[in-house]
Amino acid sequence: MRYVAIGDSFTEGVGDERPDGSLRGWADRLAVELAAWQGQPIEYANLAIRGRTLRPIVTEQLDHALRLNPAPTMITLNGGGNDMLRPGTDAQQLIALTEAAVRRCLDAGVSAVLLSGADPSQHLPFGKVLRRRGEVLTEAILDLAQRYDLTVVDVFHDAQVRRRVYWSQDRLHLNALGHRRVADLVLVGLGHSGEPFKAPDRDDDHDLWAELRYYGEHVAPWFYRHARGRSSGDGRDCKHADWVAVTATGHAADRSE
Repeated sequence: MRYVAIGDSFTEGVGDERPDGSLRGWADRLAVELAAWQGQPIEYANLAIRGRTLRPIVTEQLDHALRLNPAPTMITLNGGGNDMLRPGTDAQQLIALTEAAVRRCLDAGVSAVLLSGADPSQHLPFGKVLRRRGEVLTEAILDLAQRYDLTVVDVFHDAQVRRRVYWSQDRLHLNALGHRRVADLVLVGLGHSGEPFKAPDRDDDHDLWAELRYYGEHVAPWFYRHARGRSSGDGRDCKHADWVAVTATGHAADRSE
């Protein structure tokens, strides 16, 4: 198997840091699980970069993925989350871009696996707006997968992932537990018979000072950066631009954590 992941911070693995500061994420974890499931190493590339909107994902990243030699056998695609955080989002354009990407994969003989993004809306300011936009995009992705007979993993509607225990301090990105859950959801979607990881219960912290600190450390800087037309991914490269070998004991990921 030759597996490529394309997307934004969700697929890059933001929120799931190793002790050395490098990112793991659900796609890295999935690569290791796929190697374990198949009983042999797989080839893996991860072209995702944080902050990317859907258009560069399905053009620049997909172009790169389809140019890899040897060619990929499977691509996971998720995108649109950063578009939905911006005013004036055109859902129909996002749907059209996703469908065009699917058709390119199929024309190239590559298996396309679609993921809806995790839903952070109940933990975020303006969460109701994000939930409405996410519902529209997710329903379109589910319809697209049905029409093209694709594997689709509906992370958006997963009740477990919506729990606060799966989210990092910025409430926008999954933590290690969340990425572990998503990797398992994809593995099950691909036909594995195991049960997805479920995190233990934890009491949510609603301390007033914690809320004020959250707005100061995460919300205000986000608005400031976007008001200046900047992105968290500016100047960043992807994690694995070419094939790396991944075994059941890990290389791009660590299955034990």
